[in-house]
Amino acid sequence: MDTHTQDLVDKGIMLPLMEEFYTIQGEGSHTGTAAYFIRVGGCDVGCHWCDVKESWNADLHPPTLADTIVANVTKNAKTVVITGGEPLMWSMDYITNLLQKNNIKTHIETSGAYSFSGKWDWFCLSPKKTKLPLAECYPEADELKMIIHNTSDFDFAEQEAAKISGKCKLYLQPEWSKKEKMTPLIVDYVMKNPKWKISLQTHKFLNIP
Repeated sequence: MDTHTQDLVDKGIMLPLMEEFYTIQGEGSHTGTAAYFIRVGGCDVGCHWCDVKESWNADLHPPTLADTIVANVTKNAKTVVITGGEPLMWSMDYITNLLQKNNIKTHIETSGAYSFSGKWDWFCLSPKKTKLPLAECYPEADELKMIIHNTSDFDFAEQEAAKISGKCKLYLQPEWSKKEKMTPLIVDYVMKNPKWKISLQTHKFLNIP
């Protein structure tokens, strides 16, 4: 990458775009709503069950002008979800300002493992044991989404829930490959601890992106 392009990436004027697509949000608080997804490359959080490991190496995904991405969004949708990879590896200030100037609602899904940036209408924090969120990200969370892969994840979920603000909605989501085993345990847990809600990856049941 030449120095000029690197400078634009560092400023968030360009982003390593893996894919972009218009679909239905499948998870969490906005399940079932139409949204334009922007998936940026780059992640070192290292979840062994990650279903988009091809996003981890940012060098595989070409730097793309944020203005071009936003132009594609405005043709299709009123809500955008920026995900990854780990989107907060890059500055989100430029693209979210531009999106909001175009009256697009800005949502993010992040592990919170990198510094907070961007202007968000909805901030979904999904902490991972391998690289915990930075303290600055917890107060921003509108939604805490904890992935349940094994029984110890319930304790981790409670530890993370103790760090967020009262405005935040709490979700437990079975990891897809363990859903048959973990979903009944999650149902039982939520019935005993009703501050939590269940999130399912409904887009996978619907066989859509």
